[in-house]
Amino acid sequence: MSPFHAIILGLLEGFTEFLPVSSTAHLVIGAHLLDIPSDTFLTSFIIAIQLGAIASLLFLYRKTLISDHGLVLRVLIAFLPAALVGFALYSVIKEVFLESMTIIAWALFLGGVVFILFERARKRGFIPTQDIRAEHMSLRKALVIGCAQSLAVVPGVSRAGATILGGLALGLPRVEIARFSFLLAIPTMLAATGYDLLRTGSSFAFGDWHVLMLGFVAAFCAAYVSARALIHFVSTHSFEWFGWYRIVLAAFIFFFLI
Repeated sequence: MSPFHAIILGLLEGFTEFLPVSSTAHLVIGAHLLDIPSDTFLTSFIIAIQLGAIASLLFLYRKTLISDHGLVLRVLIAFLPAALVGFALYSVIKEVFLESMTIIAWALFLGGVVFILFERARKRGFIPTQDIRAEHMSLRKALVIGCAQSLAVVPGVSRAGATILGGLALGLPRVEIARFSFLLAIPTMLAATGYDLLRTGSSFAFGDWHVLMLGFVAAFCAAYVSARALIHFVSTHSFEWFGWYRIVLAAFIFFFLI
């Protein structure tokens, strides 16, 4: 992988990590279009550059993480299901899921359909929205959102997408579930990246670490912009737009990449 490839993939990761469109799917597609060989380092790179996105969140939400202990508790409870599932399926995720364009395409498509149906159901009052902040929701709801997030071990589902859908189903306002999804990303991605680097980091050459650092910086810059933009977007728009985007992207994969 060249430095140019690392920067492009890092920007792609940062811009899509917090959107409900699956950053992993975009990285796999991007690597395919850039003709980057599929190997152990590429799959580790796709996981590890999430650290850049995490760093941007730590910067954006540093005051909240220090002062709001109730919210932090709910984030940690929601983190547990994904941690258990990710640890149990680590080999399957890297060796099967990340290698299958078909799985990614179907996950994008089905997730898009669900987003559209959810938002239309909310507009018609079938899923009432509760006027509560994330730090005041019950611990049970936090655990349910965490269980939804665990579905994102399948590339194309989207960690942010699964978390947001879980929150929408429980009636949380769009802005609040988006904010909670950001914070939940911190322990989830730290654990995923740390575990993968422990398993594979010793096999990296010096040049691999240099490439990884470029991807990290690019992801940090793009994620900082993306996270702030998403909060602004969902305050005035529904998530249905992302549902249609997912369907179009899935169609592109089916017709041109499979």
